[in-house]
Amino acid sequence: MSVATHNSADVTAPLVRRPRLAVLVSGRGSNLQALLDAISSGQLQAEIVGVFSDRPDAAALQRVAPSLRWSDNARAYAERADFDAKLADAVAASRPDWVVCAGYMRILGEDFIARFRGRLLNIHPSLLPKYRGLKTHARALAAGDSEHGASVHFVVPELDAGAVVAQVKMAVAAGDTPETLATRLIAREHALLVAVLALATAGRLAERQDVVYCDDQPLLKPLLLDSAGRLTPSS
Repeated sequence: MSVATHNSADVTAPLVRRPRLAVLVSGRGSNLQALLDAISSGQLQAEIVGVFSDRPDAAALQRVAPSLRWSDNARAYAERADFDAKLADAVAASRPDWVVCAGYMRILGEDFIARFRGRLLNIHPSLLPKYRGLKTHARALAAGDSEHGASVHFVVPELDAGAVVAQVKMAVAAGDTPETLATRLIAREHALLVAVLALATAGRLAERQDVVYCDDQPLLKPLLLDSAGRLTPSS
């Protein structure tokens, strides 16, 4: 009896499936670019399979190939739910593992959220639960806060009210304006989003009954991003 042999060079290594990200955008796309850069550098093991916008003129769409772009003018729809249904179908068609709101400025409806609940994340420029909604930098300054930051949270129907996964904090400097505060925060905001997505795409992150789980353990407080870009437990 003979045994078949083969040269190891003839063996093709199995392809490793990378987690699939659908990214929702409305503006210039700096958070999207942070994800693209992290994927390119190997920091984030994932694949962006679609970029979706409620604004066809959003600059963020130009950051990816035309085959990955989807957009429609949400304002042209008489009913909010009609646009959300069309968006949800387009997102679902990309077969995402995670859906990321990265500067998406339109409130998502309950049906959309229910369809992707538990794998739908948003980045918000405040230390939630403070300052849900818009103009967060100005509101932090008006309140006299000594620190400000950003949060990544799971999306629920109530605006910016989902369970917070992680935050990054920074001191408010004397003489800060909303513009200077936003400028100083943005790089840390990008690092936070990449770090959280690294957890998510590694299968280490989940949401169950409004509680964040990391490595199957419930998080009693949001993780914090340190100066080296690592997520650490809150003290």
